[in-house]
Amino acid sequence: MKKIAIPVLAAIVACPAMAGQYHNESFWDSIDPYIALRVGAGYSNLNYRFDGYKESLSDQEMHARAALGLTMWCHKARTEIEWSMLTKLKDNNSFGPNQLNVDTKLNTLLMNAYMDFGDYEIIRPFIGMGAGVAFVDQTREVAGIGSNTNKPTKFSAMGTLGVTFDWRIFAVDLAFRYTYADVNSGLHNFAGDIGMRYMF
Repeated sequence: MKKIAIPVLAAIVACPAMAGQYHNESFWDSIDPYIALRVGAGYSNLNYRFDGYKESLSDQEMHARAALGLTMWCHKARTEIEWSMLTKLKDNNSFGPNQLNVDTKLNTLLMNAYMDFGDYEIIRPFIGMGAGVAFVDQTREVAGIGSNTNKPTKFSAMGTLGVTFDWRIFAVDLAFRYTYADVNSGLHNFAGDIGMRYMF
């Protein structure tokens, strides 16, 4: 009887203590700061207007992103500030009688928010969205006339779908992203990337 009674008494004493410890966990205990690095490739499309004509310019691109953020709510949600660098979008097209070469460099600074789905410990799908500014360096060259450089700061937004592989300290994210920048008549970027987050 003692062999049964002692473990039962120990469990009765331990349960309230464990429950109290669980309920006393503060909100700040569930927050983990992280840094993230991401690389990928994609396709950019720029709707460009010149001299009353509107044409589409497109190019493939490579990009790198760095972010500093916070994971919260038991690793179900996170928010971050992200800086991205996209390689040059370079294309040419005819705008009426004029032939244009347009080079566009784009960097973005975005505030992003992500939400994970499912009760899985390691593999979880997620969605995200963000908004911020795009820093543009655009050079337009008109054949036979000359070139013009413009460096505006414009609105930018991002939406993403992906899956995360979470090992608590390290996480790997695979994502498909759509980024919009209010450049000329609209720049659209469709890209995939892989990234690593380190929680500390």
